[in-house]
Amino acid sequence: MATYIWDHIHLRSPDPEATALWLERMLGAQVIRSMQQGKPRIDLKLGGANIFIAPVAPGDGVNAAPVTPYQGLDHFGLSVKDIDAVAAELKKKGAEFTKDVHTPRPGIRICFIRGPQGVSIELLERDSKYA
Repeated sequence: MATYIWDHIHLRSPDPEATALWLERMLGAQVIRSMQQGKPRIDLKLGGANIFIAPVAPGDGVNAAPVTPYQGLDHFGLSVKDIDAVAAELKKKGAEFTKDVHTPRPGIRICFIRGPQGVSIELLERDSKYA
């Protein structure tokens, strides 16, 4: 059987710079700016993952972001330490929470925030202290 390894997440944005800055400010993503085929490109490193941001211009034929929940890719999750402190920090920064911090089952505590273009981001902490 083949081995599969995560390579990247690809986001589309009408404002790649604003998307990158949000992910940098809210989640500490490392912004990597470069040129590709004579055009500016913005990539990110976040939690060991590569995130590529593609620009969307009017008339590109790209559909609007769906409203969650929806079928298909629903969200991406980021593991954190001390989720309550992380959530408090994000609230101070103005992050929009779609689900506040809670313990849905023993051993895990989660919350959801809305990122640029409506991307749903789960923050989670796995720890046996959460009963």
